[in-house]
Amino acid sequence: MAVTVETLEKLERKMTLTLPVNVIQSEVDSRLKRLARTVKMDGFRPGKVPMNVVAQRYGYSVHYEVMNDKVGEAFATAANEAKLRVAGQPRITEKETAPEGEMAFDAVFEVYPEVTIGDLATAEVSRQKAEVTESAIDRTIDVLRKQRRTFAQRPAEAAAQDGDRVTVDFEGKIDGETFSGGKADDFQFIVGDGQMLKEFEDAVRGMKSGESKTFPLAFPADYHGKDVAGKSADFMVTVKKIEAANLPEVDEAFAKSLGIPDASVEALRGDIKKNLEREVKFRLQARNKQAVMDALMSKAELDLPNAIVQSELNRMVEAARADLKQRGIKDADKVPVPDDMFRPQAERRVRLGLVVAELVRTQNLQAKPEQIKAHIEELAASYEKPAEVTRWYYSDNQRLAEVEAIVIENNVTDYVLGLAKVVDKDVSFDELMGQQ
Repeated sequence: MAVTVETLEKLERKMTLTLPVNVIQSEVDSRLKRLARTVKMDGFRPGKVPMNVVAQRYGYSVHYEVMNDKVGEAFATAANEAKLRVAGQPRITEKETAPEGEMAFDAVFEVYPEVTIGDLATAEVSRQKAEVTESAIDRTIDVLRKQRRTFAQRPAEAAAQDGDRVTVDFEGKIDGETFSGGKADDFQFIVGDGQMLKEFEDAVRGMKSGESKTFPLAFPADYHGKDVAGKSADFMVTVKKIEAANLPEVDEAFAKSLGIPDASVEALRGDIKKNLEREVKFRLQARNKQAVMDALMSKAELDLPNAIVQSELNRMVEAARADLKQRGIKDADKVPVPDDMFRPQAERRVRLGLVVAELVRTQNLQAKPEQIKAHIEELAASYEKPAEVTRWYYSDNQRLAEVEAIVIENNVTDYVLGLAKVVDKDVSFDELMGQQ
């Protein structure tokens, strides 16, 4: 098939397709005959409906199907012969004029861009590094101790202090009226753990069992309860019970309770360190990968196919609607979600995807089976039964594809870091883990 491809603008192309009328009609007749064997109509036995009746009832829809199929096949063949990488779906319209015995169509479409990646040796990347310190291990052990703490009631004359579990009755009013969620009996919380607003904790701290107190409380403007956000309330609280926390000693019994095989404190610290190092590694990979991708994008030149950007926009809008629905928003599928909200992010995703794909193709950075296996095993190592987690990943192609994508990104990251001007930056464990 001789095909002429016309360049309209940047990535947009147009080609003209012609199809013999007799080929289309022959396929229509063939499909109608097959349909006539099974179609059911009142007044006729199955398979005995006259062809002219079948054609009258189904001729238009069958003709439409055939046209779509044949034009689609012709376009795919023509694009393949012209060695075009088509981005998105073509817009196909029938031409008013065509040679005798033929039908003609114009197909307007976009092609994937040529991606030019500059000299990566001139790219600058700040690579972060962090270490698991002894103090980080100590803090993790403190968290584990708190998770296993027990409580014992304090003497009646003892005042509530940080770390105590208090049981209270409270009632809050705004303009003299109790509001939803502002009243509770036998409510428990840990003083100083941040479960309650600071004013509430400050009021209870220092109180004794049986005492009552009234105090003002200003809800933050960004408070999750929208009905009271930004408003001031008057609270009355009565302390009914105060319990002191007892933390377990860090000893062999504690290690054993955490499932450490040889039940030693040394083995416990070693296990915690290994888990923290794994988490640090993943977080550093994520941060450094972002820095590499930014550097890679700065060295790439390409035009974006509008069709692919629009497809990504549609996915993001649908994801936003699904999130609204999950949050209980009524008629979430009808909520207007303007494309412009996501366009910069969609364009970045498409641009980055095309650049990464080009680098993977030209530098042979595809994920190897052994890399996928190693990554899954590393993910599974933090679970109690790693073998089951590994089987879970391998039992689903979608999950495997997600792991493969991560491995490819890691390959790209390592490749760029091997060429770029890398400046190492030490970050603290707390900063990396978001504890500051």
